[in-house]
Amino acid sequence: MTKKLKTGTVIKSTGSWYKVLTADLQEWQCRIRGKLRIVGIKSTNPIAVGDNVEFEIEDEDIFEGVIKHILPRKNYIIRKSINLSKRSHILAANIDHVYLLVTLVVPETSTGFIDRFLITAAAYHIPVTMLFNKVDLFNAHELTLLDEFKSVYEKIGYRCLNISATNPATAEFLKAEIKDKKVMFGGHSGVGKSTLVNALAPELDIRTTEISASNMAGQHTTTFAEMHPLEGGGFIIDTPGIKAFGLIDFNKADLSHYFPEMKAIMSECKFSNCMHINEPKCAVKAAVENGEIAESRYQNYKNMFEDDESENYRQNIYKQ
Repeated sequence: MTKKLKTGTVIKSTGSWYKVLTADLQEWQCRIRGKLRIVGIKSTNPIAVGDNVEFEIEDEDIFEGVIKHILPRKNYIIRKSINLSKRSHILAANIDHVYLLVTLVVPETSTGFIDRFLITAAAYHIPVTMLFNKVDLFNAHELTLLDEFKSVYEKIGYRCLNISATNPATAEFLKAEIKDKKVMFGGHSGVGKSTLVNALAPELDIRTTEISASNMAGQHTTTFAEMHPLEGGGFIIDTPGIKAFGLIDFNKADLSHYFPEMKAIMSECKFSNCMHINEPKCAVKAAVENGEIAESRYQNYKNMFEDDESENYRQNIYKQ
């Protein structure tokens, strides 16, 4: 007898079981049987939060099923696997908008991490807003430095906003923005993702922890990616904190196209295939020397071009 099929959206992945939400708001516990892979993607997780899937009902009484197909994705955001350098890990799929939380202190977010994240999102056509969190901890001088840091990204077209996740009023505007959308919050552990989600949707009551006193770094509170339905409509995707963000499947010849400030002037380079590294009469290198392109952005471009996974380069305004 042919088993019944249903479709739904994966709202939680634990690696072996997937929680799938159907249009009638029923939650099904689903698994995969055998190998389920997507052509062209060597991923450690073939199914990600946000995926729309078709599953076969196994036990209707306890809402269990087996995922048979992944429906076409409009986009996804991907990072290098922590343990397998040649494999990828999909953080989430079918995303309308990403909010990247950045903290310049407690913990510090490096420009290397920021730029790798932005380049990956741009490659998969996902718009990003940068939220500079914990501004309540800054004195007047630090706020001035913060404005200088933000100006680097605002100049090239990124929307940058100050918030304090512990003060819900500073993030109130986000409620209208995320309504009826699938939005993802990304960033290092400890930058305040879970605190912000709780401020926007207190009914979710996501667990948070304090910053580690030993190294001023965040402690992981979100173990698996999860997509939370909002009472007012839409979903928030909360992801585990990311220590590093390695690029996957980037053609070095195309990398500069994802830097808006480079793309805007690369036609002025002497050579049409200029890599902006050692070539003569390079418009990009000239713009860096003239201060038209931020040194931090160019150094991060070179690190990515050379596949420098260490992310040791840190252009931090607090250390200048």
